[in-house]
Amino acid sequence: MTALLQDEGWRVNHRRVERIWRQEGLKAPKRRPKRSRLWFNDGSCMRRRAERRDHVWSYDVLLDRTHDGRPLRMLTVVDEWTRERLAIDVARGLRSGEMLDRMPELFVSRGMPASLRSDNGSAFTARKVWQWLQCVGVKTLCIKPRRPWENGQVESFNGKLRDELHNREIFSTLREAQALIEARRQEYNWRRPLSSLGYRPPAPEMVQIAVGLT
Repeated sequence: MTALLQDEGWRVNHRRVERIWRQEGLKAPKRRPKRSRLWFNDGSCMRRRAERRDHVWSYDVLLDRTHDGRPLRMLTVVDEWTRERLAIDVARGLRSGEMLDRMPELFVSRGMPASLRSDNGSAFTARKVWQWLQCVGVKTLCIKPRRPWENGQVESFNGKLRDELHNREIFSTLREAQALIEARRQEYNWRRPLSSLGYRPPAPEMVQIAVGLT
């Protein structure tokens, strides 16, 4: 929020913004304990970290409902290096078949990642999904059960999406949910500054990386 205000010309520091934020009763992030890294016996790190654009993508499914009680399933895909939110596919159901319809389209428009990280949900571990990924040369990285922090990039984004959109909006129809969620994805990529990127939005950062490589 401080970075957004400064971009609009306000002369304000983060301490004042935080003080006003708390006075107005707005949600403040909780302080979290530090976690140690996970290591193998040979000293190598368990979690493969992204080293470049399209090196590691992570994906997950977020659940919600429309106002009539019918389910919504959202497939969120994140590039772990650029932090760009590549897609949020919204549908009534997202089984392995629907995922195989969506991922080739994303691979063609964006390019293929070296690896895909996910949890052990049935949609991600289905045999036909793994066989297809193996055929196109994409490695699969599955986190251990009940360890969502090992898929931290997409879990963090899903948490923000739920707090800032799903807990505040009533989706009347599937089409309305698709429009609102896609608008939030675009806003996140092009307007929301991230501290990990020097308070720049993910999509301009992705363009800068691409320009630097040419």
